[in-house]
Amino acid sequence: MTIYTTLDSPLGELLLVGEETPDDTTPHGTTLTSLSMPGQKNAPAVRPEWRRAPDRFAETARQLSAYFDGGLTAFDIPFTPGGTDFQQRVWQALEGIPYGASTTYGQLAEGLDVPRGQVQAVGAAIGANPLLLVRPCHRVIGADGTMRGYAGGVDRKVWLLTHEGALQPTLI
Repeated sequence: MTIYTTLDSPLGELLLVGEETPDDTTPHGTTLTSLSMPGQKNAPAVRPEWRRAPDRFAETARQLSAYFDGGLTAFDIPFTPGGTDFQQRVWQALEGIPYGASTTYGQLAEGLDVPRGQVQAVGAAIGANPLLLVRPCHRVIGADGTMRGYAGGVDRKVWLLTHEGALQPTLI
């Protein structure tokens, strides 16, 4: 059964979608399948057959709140693997980018032994990441230091990188 809840955050209301698991090997018997933001490209929309179950996401909500409060730098949230083999390789590489750091699309591709001519495939896999924040695709930037696309919006990418200390806040 697909379950969901919403969570207020500094980035707007987050939609958390998950699957109930048949055993107690995961917190509250749930794995996260999607974490999305308002206005996000290709974000799921709540479906009538989904069941609202905020209690099943209590641990995920606790970790997200701690992250936004500055007290958590790494997530330990069980999620449902998905995507193609290539996407899974890219997403696993994203999980290796530490809090407070960033990397470029080219560096990520090089670490995956993806030829330079196929860096766009890496970008496409990053763009297909269903677990924003938890799988830190916001930590990937352009080779020239510019903020390339982010499914949640470039303004949110800048906010996240500033929050993590990877970008210095601008003075106005």
